[in-house]
Amino acid sequence: MAPQSSKPLAPAAGGPTSDDSTPIGPPSGLSRIPAQYNSEQGIRQSMKHIGCDEAREDGYRLKGIQLIDSVRQSLQLPVRTFDTAAIYYHKFRLRFPSNEYNYEDVALAALFVACKAEDTIKKSKDILCAAHNIRQPHDHKTPDDKCFEAPSRFTVGLERHILETIGFDFRVQYPQKLLIKMVRRMFPRESPESQDEGKKFLHVAYNMSLDLYKTLAPIKQTAFTLVLAILELTALLMSTDPGRTQEFQTAASWHTERACVVETILDLLDLYTQFPKSTKIGVRFDLKKLMDVKIEMNNLVAREKHSRYHGWCDRCAPDLLDTRSVTPGSATSPATNPSAPGSSSVKRKRTASEGTQRFVFDAAEARKEKDLVSRYFNDEYEEHEVEVEEPVREPEPRHPSRSNHAPSGHGHNHADHGWPGYHRSNRHGPPNDRHRGRRGHGY
Repeated sequence: MAPQSSKPLAPAAGGPTSDDSTPIGPPSGLSRIPAQYNSEQGIRQSMKHIGCDEAREDGYRLKGIQLIDSVRQSLQLPVRTFDTAAIYYHKFRLRFPSNEYNYEDVALAALFVACKAEDTIKKSKDILCAAHNIRQPHDHKTPDDKCFEAPSRFTVGLERHILETIGFDFRVQYPQKLLIKMVRRMFPRESPESQDEGKKFLHVAYNMSLDLYKTLAPIKQTAFTLVLAILELTALLMSTDPGRTQEFQTAASWHTERACVVETILDLLDLYTQFPKSTKIGVRFDLKKLMDVKIEMNNLVAREKHSRYHGWCDRCAPDLLDTRSVTPGSATSPATNPSAPGSSSVKRKRTASEGTQRFVFDAAEARKEKDLVSRYFNDEYEEHEVEVEEPVREPEPRHPSRSNHAPSGHGHNHADHGWPGYHRSNRHGPPNDRHRGRRGHGY
């Protein structure tokens, strides 16, 4: 018996050819293109959609990032893991309100996912144990303690929601590495005085880069924008020679815009003037100094005719946020209450569309797939105009007793074929009817 050929058979002449590039039939599930950055207006619309209180959200944001930083330092994780965890934390809390999840649970779960994304693997029990020892230093525990069984399952359940929130998009900017390179460019190793000044400048700028993640600027701006804002604000606070930062004033040369840099500086100044004790830099400088720099930046915005938030649309501006009272579930949270019964299932935010969700990273492929799917779900109709001849109905013969004759004296005796008799009243009579006004006459 001859061996079978491994080559596919050629199609018949004139027959259809198979194209492997185009799938047959619509793809299953829902497609979504993840977005790495968001605008201030989009962030406010998301907060309004979930119905959160802006004043409470500021406190939860600061506490969550502070917890991530403390646990990161306790576990001796690199700073890039902190950056990634902070981004995941911000994106998650823009989609889910605080009354569904406790901010501490989300912060620890974001750090757990960030450890996997940055290849600094830590078990969920290690992260929970470090957080417990930070909150309760007198009650020191080990990761093998049984009290972390239920919170560990809860953290793993939150991991799935965080991955869905970020759309499996693990792109995160790390401004610290770029910041060190730019500071070295500002302070070359010419003299020991220049090196000492550069070390002091870098110490303040590096801590400012960590405080930056307590704002929402990292999910709005690129790495170059963040670094330029940090350099300019640090130079203003430390009264550095303006000639050293003159090279970084041209934003177009660093792949960004001046309005975005000014917006990031004002975000940092809002943080330092409103919550100075929750930051590393806010307590190092006098509040009057911070207010003077903020006034100077506001005058710069007015002078250069920039908007406070880049890309802001007044017509699309959302209404004021709903100030409903939102209470987080910290008392019943498994991560904060070890005695509470744990559950591996977490709440799921229902969406209008059900089904498997797919994440597409190529916009061109997503549009091609959408056009392909629309052919199977769009209802198309064609209208045709057809002329139809309808037969004319024959008149019915009248009954002899109902025949209506013409009045005598006119010489006509024609029957009304098919038309019923009618009574001619005074109103509908002809204008030359001489019997119109006589009683008892007429037709």
